[in-house]
Amino acid sequence: MAVPALPDAPADALPYFDSGYDAPGVRQAAAALVEEETRRYRPTKNYLSYLPTVDYMAFQTEVMRVEFERVAARQPMDLLSMKRYELPQPPPGQRLDVAAWLESVSNASAQLEHQAARIDNLELLAAHGPAVWRAGNAFMVRMIEHSQKTLLKLRKAIQDLNFERKTEQLATGAKLQQLEETWVTLVSKNYELETVIARLETEVSAQRSEQPSSSP
Repeated sequence: MAVPALPDAPADALPYFDSGYDAPGVRQAAAALVEEETRRYRPTKNYLSYLPTVDYMAFQTEVMRVEFERVAARQPMDLLSMKRYELPQPPPGQRLDVAAWLESVSNASAQLEHQAARIDNLELLAAHGPAVWRAGNAFMVRMIEHSQKTLLKLRKAIQDLNFERKTEQLATGAKLQQLEETWVTLVSKNYELETVIARLETEVSAQRSEQPSSSP
């Protein structure tokens, strides 16, 4: 993974080279600056006004709408209906009605087919379920390995970036220190030269004042 190029950082921001961050009062001074800026900051309630209005009903289905209305009305939830699993006989007044018995037999046949389909599904699950489960587990393992490799690459990229930043800051700091020492040396030499020039000017002025003035 390629490491992104470092931006041009200002020369006075060298945390890897600078010292004195742990000196007494530095943390308190930084906290005071943050507190002062916080007091001057005036947040506005409409800081999200540029965003479009949120449509909370965009993904609401009819079932969700009915359920939300039930919850808002504080009505109890309907219990699970077990009517489809019952095998009722015709009522006493229709025990001699052929149509009523046909309806009951049709219901029983539907329930029998439903239970037979459940048995088929369980048999299929017993035969093929373990293989599908193992395939799913293998896929999850591959996903985990891929995520771990990506994480390692990102950590290495971050480490390389920090190392590059540290190397650059140390080199820049050393150069700044060298330039500062050179500046101090030049300033000292300039002061010495100015002192010598001032002394020589004083001596020259003294010698001129001691020379006798020539008559016209």
